[in-house]
Amino acid sequence: MKRDIILAGVGGQGILSIATVIGDAALNEGLYLKQAEVHGMSQRGGDVQSNLRLSSEPIYSDLIPKGGADIIISLEPMEALRYLPYLKEDGWIVTSNKPFVNIPNYPDVEEVIKHIEAIPHHVLLDVETLAKEAGAPAQAANMVLLGAAIPMLGIDHDKIIAGVKRIFARKGEAIVAANVAAIEAGYENVHSSTLWKLFGTQW
Repeated sequence: MKRDIILAGVGGQGILSIATVIGDAALNEGLYLKQAEVHGMSQRGGDVQSNLRLSSEPIYSDLIPKGGADIIISLEPMEALRYLPYLKEDGWIVTSNKPFVNIPNYPDVEEVIKHIEAIPHHVLLDVETLAKEAGAPAQAANMVLLGAAIPMLGIDHDKIIAGVKRIFARKGEAIVAANVAAIEAGYENVHSSTLWKLFGTQW
């Protein structure tokens, strides 16, 4: 098993929480893990990116080469496109469809979405709305995105849920329940999607 994952978004969206949950689940599954430095953390609203590499065999570098990423998981659609050169030809983009307009020359949102929709293996979803519909706060949108990416991660769904429970336990049962509900909302959304039914068997 091997997965090379690029996590992207802007500061304050919860990219680190996604990385923490995946990393916890991977280690508890006995996988090797390497994570590159996260950039942009010092500026809320600045771009954030991290390389996360998982494997059943030893990993010798924490950086993903261009054309080597199995998945781009992004909480911001333009940031997903920023790392497109790193995606494998048959890789997946899992991203929010809502822009975080943090620069004056942000490109036309419809054009950004069209570029993502042109990629054969993509998941575009309104993570904030799905979080609210699941009874979770909008801040749990990152967990909706993580839930949507579970089918591509190569890590058992229950291991991800267990990781969430461990990591958020100190914040109380209500927070744990909200984050689990958000993950399940994203997970179910992907399993019911047409694209997953067409292409998901490759995983």
